[in-house]
Amino acid sequence: MKDVWNLPKYTVTATLQCAGNRRTAMSKSKTVKGVGWDVAALGNAIWSGPKLADVLELVGIPKLTSATPSGGKHVEFVSIDKCKEENGGPYKASIPLSQATNPLADVLLAYEMNGETINRDHGYPLRVVVPGVIGARSVKWLDSINIIAEECQGFFMQKDYKMFPPSVNWENIDWSTRKPQMDFPVQCAICSLEDSNIVKPGKITIKGYAVSGGGRGIERVDVSIDGGKTWLEASRFQKAGMPYIADNDSSSDKWAWVFFEVVTDVPKNTEIVAKAVDIASNVQPENVENIWNLRGILNNSWHRVHVRVGHSNM
Repeated sequence: MKDVWNLPKYTVTATLQCAGNRRTAMSKSKTVKGVGWDVAALGNAIWSGPKLADVLELVGIPKLTSATPSGGKHVEFVSIDKCKEENGGPYKASIPLSQATNPLADVLLAYEMNGETINRDHGYPLRVVVPGVIGARSVKWLDSINIIAEECQGFFMQKDYKMFPPSVNWENIDWSTRKPQMDFPVQCAICSLEDSNIVKPGKITIKGYAVSGGGRGIERVDVSIDGGKTWLEASRFQKAGMPYIADNDSSSDKWAWVFFEVVTDVPKNTEIVAKAVDIASNVQPENVENIWNLRGILNNSWHRVHVRVGHSNM
């Protein structure tokens, strides 16, 4: 284990997002199972530690390897944490070996978070950080790493966090028909306003975050103050005063969220909508009903906030 701390240290800014982010809004369409997250089941941090590609090279697995001579094609992470879904066994997950051995994928074994030793809540002493992938794959409290031929057979890989069409319910579900979810889709949310806020007449500032999986940058964020009939393009930035350039260059914070902002007049009660587009031209779907699934994951439909214009009685 000490060899991990002796390897070159890399720092990656990355957003980890639960697959169930915005599940509450999906459940309003039709009941789903899972924690009722609103728009805040994600976080952005500066992670530091060796790259997994360097760690695997220590044990004889070269960079950019998709299969070992013995048939290993996946890297499994096993936690110290035990859970009822594994019948008291450890939480575990895996990623493809090709991703784990690719230095540009920036998969880390993180021992620092935001410049300090990673704390217990976030996975001390060591956690995996898999940027651009749903948070369930960034295993905390790392106990062991295994090279395996097939995907991890753990509960949260095989019987959870899979995307099913709206026609599937708990009576007809067949978990084996879907692959475990990895990348998360393009997403954005308004954070400066909450549903049913009362705002003063005149100009208001609409702000929020946007992020896309797989290191895909945010090409555009559109904001509407009339429920989606007309649109304004929001400004984007990651650091105040510095223009954001949407690309997937390794020098950019391609794994981190992007902030958006637009200032506009809101003359009457209305529905404010935001949607993002990433550099692959993926765009958020208009309606949550079209992407509803029984587990309530990956709700990336247009984010909608209703506001009333007037004076609060508070």
